[in-house]
Amino acid sequence: MRIELASVPGSPERPNEDWVSTALPASGQGGSLVLLDGVTPPRGDDGCVHSVPWFTARLGGSLAELSGSRRDLTLTGILSESIRRTADAHRATCDLSHVRTPQATVVLARWDEHRVEYLVLSDSALLLEAPDGTVRPVLDDRLDRLPPGALASETVADTQFRNQEGGFFTAAADPRVASRAVTGETPRARVRALAALTDGAGRWTETFHEGDWTATLGLLRKVGPQGLIDRVRELENADTDRVYLRRSKTHDDATAVYAEF
Repeated sequence: MRIELASVPGSPERPNEDWVSTALPASGQGGSLVLLDGVTPPRGDDGCVHSVPWFTARLGGSLAELSGSRRDLTLTGILSESIRRTADAHRATCDLSHVRTPQATVVLARWDEHRVEYLVLSDSALLLEAPDGTVRPVLDDRLDRLPPGALASETVADTQFRNQEGGFFTAAADPRVASRAVTGETPRARVRALAALTDGAGRWTETFHEGDWTATLGLLRKVGPQGLIDRVRELENADTDRVYLRRSKTHDDATAVYAEF
């Protein structure tokens, strides 16, 4: 099995808030993938004494452990338990009810010789490639379905849409949010490769429209995750007139994983 991954911070002055892990059991049968994109809070109080990387490391570590050790749990159950564990780790010191308490997007995938299970929460992406080359993106598109102006300001997004019914959801401090994730499974024989990307790496398709998701996976096979991120950085640097990036920051943390069975 071939697995490659790369993660690059958006700025050398800031820590990378993404987190990624893959695991293969000693038996050689099956494996798992965890990818998180930490949500950068606005400047000011977020009710927590810990950083976003602190949060993603603990949430990601729990997800990786349980994905490999608790085959009896669903991915939804694993996410719920991992959120609870992480919340318990700082419940005594932090205001976990704060709308900007540390949080992250989530991609989980787990496979064995029979099936591939998956879970996606918020705007990171999972790509599943069939033996015939067809690529199916697994996306949580609730951000795209928000009404116009919903994300025009952080105040509006936070008070009306973040982790609220009719809005969008991220993994923060409430284990119940796990039930909001996009989940499913497919026979292992129908998947020859899969890839996971945070939105910083997904810009190649979603922001710059250099190719569709099938082209993204093909590029990952050819040049690997680092090659994809390098191309995203070239496109970001070339967009000096802000035609594509507009209100977005020039560089975002970018992480990609490619796994070929």
